[in-house]
Amino acid sequence: MPWEHFPHAADVGIRGIGKTRNEAFEEAAKALVALTTDVEQVSPKERIDVSLSAPDDEQLLVEWLDALVFEMATRRFVFSRFEVRIEGGKLEGTIWGEPRDERRHATGVEVKGPTFTELRVGIGDEGLWVAQLVVDV
Repeated sequence: MPWEHFPHAADVGIRGIGKTRNEAFEEAAKALVALTTDVEQVSPKERIDVSLSAPDDEQLLVEWLDALVFEMATRRFVFSRFEVRIEGGKLEGTIWGEPRDERRHATGVEVKGPTFTELRVGIGDEGLWVAQLVVDV
C-alpha cells in the first residue's frame, strides 16, 4: 500500500511511502485528500502548479500539504494526481483535480491543516522513503 492512515489520539496520521522522496511526498498528498473524499472518484481535469521552499524535508512536507489544504479550501477543489520534484530545499509540484461536486465526491472529514506531530521524512526500515505527520481534522 503506497499510502496509509495511522491512528492518533485526537487527529489523523497520514503516511506516504515510496521508492523515492518525491514518491513519498506524492503518496502523502493522496493520503491527505483521501481523508476528504474518495480519490478514485476525482478526475484529474485541471492542473495547478505549486512552488515551495523550506530549510529541510520535514518543513517541506508541512508546506506541501498545507498548500494542498489551501487549494482545496480556496478553490473548492479535490485532487487525484500529484507530481513532486524536490531539489536543494525546493519543491516544484503539480496537482491535478477538479471542483468538488457533492453528487460525485463522497464527503469525508474536513482537514484543517498539517501539524508537526509525528513528523518524519526519511528512509524506513524496509528501504523505502516515508513521509508522515498528523493532520488536524
